[in-house]
Amino acid sequence: MPVTSLGTVVAENAIRFLGHDTHQHDEPQLIHIVTGSALLLADGEEWRLGRQESVWLAPQVPHALRIEPGGLALGPTLTPDDLPRLRVQPLGVVPAITEVMTTVLGAAPGCAAEVRPFRLALGRVLRCISQQYFPVVLPTHPAVRALAREALRDHSATLELLAARHRMSPRQVQRVCLDETGLPFTRWRNRARMNAAVEHILGGGELTAAARAAGYATRAGLLRALSRESGIPVGVLTADAVGALGGR
Repeated sequence: MPVTSLGTVVAENAIRFLGHDTHQHDEPQLIHIVTGSALLLADGEEWRLGRQESVWLAPQVPHALRIEPGGLALGPTLTPDDLPRLRVQPLGVVPAITEVMTTVLGAAPGCAAEVRPFRLALGRVLRCISQQYFPVVLPTHPAVRALAREALRDHSATLELLAARHRMSPRQVQRVCLDETGLPFTRWRNRARMNAAVEHILGGGELTAAARAAGYATRAGLLRALSRESGIPVGVLTADAVGALGGR
């Protein structure tokens, strides 16, 4: 978390910023919304972020951030080894990240030596949640890849609606998804959503919040889905989800 700005340097604490134009970094980076909301433009796509939501960026990803009036964001760069799985990896609300960032705001580090402990703490959190619990890969077909990313942002959109938006038929999407990921679209989407929930849980989040972050209507619905896919009984997940998932 070097004391270099994502935009205009604010006093001595350059990890605080109020938005910036398109640029990129040589190191991976975390963007965290402290208060308010923001629009992130990254790799040609838009990501709407709310309070306490984070996005993990790989090196050399062109991006710009527009923060709504009254909002505040933190944008620390990370160590070169702390790389996301994707060029742009939305994390949602991860309580462990929020805890580190809240501490950063209170400490207001002003030099590299003061910043280093926070940068290392963020790296530990990110490494903890970065491994996919259910392995999934993005399709390589351009339209289906864009559709798949949209499917993870818009949990309510059906395959039929998504396919229509991308001028494809549901059957075409299913065929490409199965050929390129080894999974039917619905199962691919469910596994990817559950990965988001697992990231939230391993980051210290509650099951209800994890369900909401992953697009499940209820905590019970998430638990049933996790149990079906992982083979871990619902009762075990309910009693100690972190232990059950982290100890797999």
